[in-house]
Amino acid sequence: MSSAQWTCTPRVFPTSGVKLLDQSAELDEETLPTYQPELYYPVTQGEVLNGRYQTLAKLGYGVTSTVWLAKDLVASTYVVLKIYVTGHNRDLERELDIYKHINSVEAQHPGRNFIRRLLGHFDLQGPHGCHVCLVHEPLGMTADFLVRMAPRNEKTLDFMKPALRQLLIALDFLHSECHIIHTDLQLKNLLLPGPETSHLSRFEEREVANPTPRKKLKDRIIYKSCGFLSTGGLPILADFGEARLGNKEHNDDIMPNAYRAPEVILRSTWDYKVDIWGIAMVAWDIVSSRALIKGKNPDGILDDRVHMAELIALLGPPPPGFREQRHLSSAFWDESGNWKDVAPIPDVTLESLAEEVEGEDKEGFLRWLRMALQWKPEDRPTALELLFDEWMMKGL
Repeated sequence: MSSAQWTCTPRVFPTSGVKLLDQSAELDEETLPTYQPELYYPVTQGEVLNGRYQTLAKLGYGVTSTVWLAKDLVASTYVVLKIYVTGHNRDLERELDIYKHINSVEAQHPGRNFIRRLLGHFDLQGPHGCHVCLVHEPLGMTADFLVRMAPRNEKTLDFMKPALRQLLIALDFLHSECHIIHTDLQLKNLLLPGPETSHLSRFEEREVANPTPRKKLKDRIIYKSCGFLSTGGLPILADFGEARLGNKEHNDDIMPNAYRAPEVILRSTWDYKVDIWGIAMVAWDIVSSRALIKGKNPDGILDDRVHMAELIALLGPPPPGFREQRHLSSAFWDESGNWKDVAPIPDVTLESLAEEVEGEDKEGFLRWLRMALQWKPEDRPTALELLFDEWMMKGL
């Protein structure tokens, strides 16, 4: 794209007088256990990518990408660039295919508005290979961050319901119209609505006047990531990197470890209902600071036997039909359905874990939770059934 199409001029960022951080202290992506510098594109603040997107500030980082606020010099709007590490093509192609599939669905469903949109993508040639870059609308902080920052007395059942209703509407759109399984529902994949344009332009001015602190290395600069506080609102479902099409058979390993549904732990086939299990886990994380499932042995190592023992404590033993359908069941139960004592069953119940949960009709919440946390996927309700449950509808 040529600069003749720009409708605004790129900003000039100061190169001297910038706060430099200690070179020996690890910063942001460098702190990740799998970090390899040459896999990451060495972004410099103010560079123009793909002939149109000027990078303004780093917003975040992860194992697979860094995330930047940028100005689209053609459309004169703000965007977020997710710049992937090299060699990450397979997962990326899947994510792009999922986004294209969502964009191709014509249904007028309210859930479409509660899913993060992909505005475009392009390839970026770096010193060590090609990087794919996704272009998104700017959104705010993660729900994970919001829940961590909220005072405990605010994290009530009433605080949770509006966000959960919105998430269930988004899920119904994905499941019933797009035939997509998200598989990775967790608070950090829910983003709050983005700030107003006026807020972003003030953010840009501050960055030009007083750029973010950084660490200068011989082949790259590592910038300290900075976020902007959200104006509030209800979360948008993001990150389709692990999503799958629902019309195929799946049995691969999905979901965050402690969130895995029983059929995933047992490596058997799974379907849309893993998202129903996931949404119950998200609901719990909003209202309780105690983990519902830890799934770790006394040495702090993830252990499926411990995970199963915790599930039995919370949900009771699985029905016979569940065990018979899953080939790995014999590792945990004998032929008569008795637990093989591969791990001690902890002395906890859903009710005892929920002691600190605040808000009215806690019994209604626990009943709703048990509906979603069924051993057999076919016994779990759909997103729409969970949405129209009397407890979820109460107060509307």
